[in-house]
Amino acid sequence: MPTQAKAAVIDEITERFQNSSAAVLTEYRGLTVAQLTELRRSLGAGSSYAVVKNTLTKRAADSVGFSDLAPLLTGPTAIAFIEGDPVEAAKAIRDFARAHPMLVVKGGVVEGRTVDAREVTRLADVESRDVLLAKLAGAMKGNLTKAAGLFQAPLSQVARLALALQEKKAAEAPAPAADTTSEDAAPDAAAAADTTPDTDTADAESPAVAGTD
Repeated sequence: MPTQAKAAVIDEITERFQNSSAAVLTEYRGLTVAQLTELRRSLGAGSSYAVVKNTLTKRAADSVGFSDLAPLLTGPTAIAFIEGDPVEAAKAIRDFARAHPMLVVKGGVVEGRTVDAREVTRLADVESRDVLLAKLAGAMKGNLTKAAGLFQAPLSQVARLALALQEKKAAEAPAPAADTTSEDAAPDAAAAADTTPDTDTADAESPAVAGTD
């Protein structure tokens, strides 16, 4: 490819990285032209799915600060450049890959941050915008300024907040309490019924309640 033509391709890929809300790198080996067209259409208006040359894509990625993508640029590579909702595009790619296992997601970029294949899958598993907004607004209840700003946020930002909220909830979830008799209940029971003989104290105690999520 002539040098001028290479430069034009690099410029085009660079521009797509800059103008896309997300870019998902895939390996398409074994897929037909018709199947690739089907995938392209499923990504939504404004998005594209294009086969790229790894060497030129590395240079474009370097120019916009995505050098971390270099290890993913091996073998047959096609990139889904998403200009719309990255969550819906991730769902489309996930569903297509389930129906066509030859499509392999390598990783990509979401809102200016490089991600691995697992995080692309996690993004695809995020709930719809309406559900996310309801949950996150509920978590922010009492702070109307934050809630109002949330409803104006891009879905990709909402998705990141949701993932962070899920991780925080999982980290803070208490371990299930042991199913044993509470020692602290005895004094309370005796104080409530001061005529109860000491021998009945054990009967007044109740099992601890197991922790819940």
